[in-house]
Amino acid sequence: MGRSLFITLFLGLFVLADVYIYAAIRQLTKAWSASAQRTTAIIYWAVPIVCILIFVLTFFVLNDRLPFKLRNFLASFIFIIYLSKLLTAALLIVGDIIKYVKAGYHYLLSKIDSTPETTVDNSSKITRSEFITKTALTLGAAHIGAMSYGIISGAHDYRIRRVPLKLNNLPQKFHGLKLAQISDIHSGSFFNKTAVSGGIDMLLGEKPDLVFFTGDLVNNKAEELSDYFDVFKRIQAPLGVYSTLGNHDYGDYTSWSSPQEKQLNLETLKEGHKLMGWNLMMDEHKRLKVEGEEIGIVGIQNWGQGFHQYGDLKKALTNTDDLPVKLLLSHDPSHWRAQVLGQSQVDVSFAGHTHGMQYGVEVGPIKWSPVQWRYKEWAGLYQEGNQQLYVNRGYGYLGYPGRLGILPEITIFELQKV
Repeated sequence: MGRSLFITLFLGLFVLADVYIYAAIRQLTKAWSASAQRTTAIIYWAVPIVCILIFVLTFFVLNDRLPFKLRNFLASFIFIIYLSKLLTAALLIVGDIIKYVKAGYHYLLSKIDSTPETTVDNSSKITRSEFITKTALTLGAAHIGAMSYGIISGAHDYRIRRVPLKLNNLPQKFHGLKLAQISDIHSGSFFNKTAVSGGIDMLLGEKPDLVFFTGDLVNNKAEELSDYFDVFKRIQAPLGVYSTLGNHDYGDYTSWSSPQEKQLNLETLKEGHKLMGWNLMMDEHKRLKVEGEEIGIVGIQNWGQGFHQYGDLKKALTNTDDLPVKLLLSHDPSHWRAQVLGQSQVDVSFAGHTHGMQYGVEVGPIKWSPVQWRYKEWAGLYQEGNQQLYVNRGYGYLGYPGRLGILPEITIFELQKV
């Protein structure tokens, strides 16, 4: 009942947006011929009808009988259309508010000042401004175009971000070490193997000494890795590749015939890490030695606020007090404030998970994404006291098969002794 109510409210919101936007279109086309207005109405209402049919068929009639990528594509089509419509409707509402406030202001003035006005344009006080209407509709259409471009180009527009990582107690032998991080591969979402492989070429071209992968190798099932196993197996480094699990790796978001099948899936995925030559960290630590000096690499299973909390940081840190520097792989950045910051001797945490929501703005000092309303630390480097957190924007994508403004990331750190 709860799910049905949610879906009903969800569809109701979309229908209201359609009605509101169509009212704006009618206002703009009122001078057109009757046949032109009918054609416009047919074209306009055909889109929501098609979207509703796709929604019902995809998620209620066919559901799991459709391939995941096709379902995801159809869902993304609806998402792009209606996110843009909601943006348009919001702008129209703002325009109406401004218009009616202005009308009310003029009405009050007319009551205070009895001097008759020589010219009165009543229509301008009760109808939507043509300029605002055209602007809202144009921005809505532009947003659809931008999100479509985010699929065509942004999904695989890999960017290398270079980050100096300054550590007080770093042993001298580790000064200048090059560490690469990628996160959130979500291999089941990819549709362009050539582009994905090209991103790995970029990573390997940096010749990192060490590589971290911070979770979400798949969306739900280990079998998703099959088509891309040969691509990610290429990720190797002289000092090793260390990995951890993300919330999607456990199969918590799909149906299983039995608990045993779900556990087998997880074991298969863990074996995948091993076959690729990656050191999967399951609530444990490793001592990384370079010419007699060492630091600690710590990795825990997923632990996130609002998600299953599988990880055990205390267990992973057992017998690490003597290590001068400890680097933690922990998929969800919310773990940093919950258990790491001020509560452990971890020097740097490496996370992913947020994807920067695959949607936002990063221009110079301006960095914004809706995901920041959920996560205080959502992209880039953060520091409080002597403890640091880096949140990688992710290599892949989930849901929306693209990226707009927040591009896929390969991070290259240079460890520096200070």
